[in-house]
Amino acid sequence: MTMNETEMKISCVCDDIKELLIHKNRKYGDSALKPCRVFSKSSASEQLLVRIDDKLNRIMKGAGLLATDEDVVNDLIGYLVLLKISMTTDKHNEIFNTGRSIYGEGFKSEPDILDHAKDFS
Repeated sequence: MTMNETEMKISCVCDDIKELLIHKNRKYGDSALKPCRVFSKSSASEQLLVRIDDKLNRIMKGAGLLATDEDVVNDLIGYLVLLKISMTTDKHNEIFNTGRSIYGEGFKSEPDILDHAKDFS
């Protein structure tokens, strides 16, 4: 199926966000989804929510205006993508822990949640 102009733009923007997230993940490590927890013991999802709140607060205070700063928009989209991944991982872990509590230590998790891309749609 051929994409129309809007669909091509959507694809291009999503590709740009994907490349940004991969670049930052390689640069900073997997710190968003696997924080080192030196000071904060909050979950990765909670820490991402704090980052999103901080970014929105800076926008509200005028430190990063959406109309003039594309990086702010990209950062927010990136944080939201990471939050979606983290929430899906949390859900998977909750199901796994429930299974383990019912079936005991012999209950095995799937090898890698990312093998199941449909979980993220």
